[in-house]
Amino acid sequence: MRMTKKLLVLLLSITILGAFFVGCQKDNSNSNKVDNTNNTTDADNKKNGSARTLEEIKDSGKIVIGVFSDKKPFGYVDDNGDFQGYDVYYGNRIGEDLGVDVEYVAVEAASRVEYLVTAKVDVILANFTVTKERAEVVDFALPYMKVALGVVSPDNALITEAEQLNGKTLIVSKGTTAETYFTENHPEVKLLKFDQYSEAYGALLDGRGDAFSTDNTEVLAWAIENPGFSVGVESLGNLDTIAPAVQKGNTELLNWLNDHIVELGKEDFFHANYEETLAPVYGDAADPDSLVVEGGVVEE
Repeated sequence: MRMTKKLLVLLLSITILGAFFVGCQKDNSNSNKVDNTNNTTDADNKKNGSARTLEEIKDSGKIVIGVFSDKKPFGYVDDNGDFQGYDVYYGNRIGEDLGVDVEYVAVEAASRVEYLVTAKVDVILANFTVTKERAEVVDFALPYMKVALGVVSPDNALITEAEQLNGKTLIVSKGTTAETYFTENHPEVKLLKFDQYSEAYGALLDGRGDAFSTDNTEVLAWAIENPGFSVGVESLGNLDTIAPAVQKGNTELLNWLNDHIVELGKEDFFHANYEETLAPVYGDAADPDSLVVEGGVVEE
């Protein structure tokens, strides 16, 4: 009888402990914290990675937008941990006119398409250049910026034309138009590839490559802030455009963005954006009309 009582006490203790640990696990699974590694957001709750509708976005009170965190002055995180830049300024206006909050998710160049396809974000505003290949898997809205490729290099070994890179090492970011352009047109150039822009610029500063190529708007801004480097090739390849992108087939959100861009053009919104976010960096080194697109209409 004494042994039976001890056994009952032991079983009761195990049951209580088990319930305690299960309760702890349930509490942890209900955490609202965003995992920066997986970038889990409200958009992830959609079944099979299908995009949220405009109504669902409004009902949730939040739109999820993918932007760069290390590509100043277009998308970056400031000293206070806040997203800033040309793309973010525009993203804030999208949220304002939709009447919802904006949740920004940091993306890398090579992950932009994947984040839309898997519905981790509703919109990509990460300095996303429109290309035929990308347009086959995502839907681009009207453009809000013009861009070409540029090449930045040290002043003491300035690269002024692409042919000078033959047999040399060019730094690029994975998933960018620069990677595609040089792979297709200059296979004799050795490419040193990085996931993040900060890593790519670090490699240039360290002398691990002879030059770095990405959007001319970006390398110009970087060279201004880094004495000893200049943009020797200011325009390479075709004149391209930058536009918002949504998941393929998300027509409702796409149409809203297109209409919104047209309306913003009536107030010269993107020129105001330029003055606020880009002019302090470029100064007189760039002409806003050569970069900004208003109302979705590209003027040569």
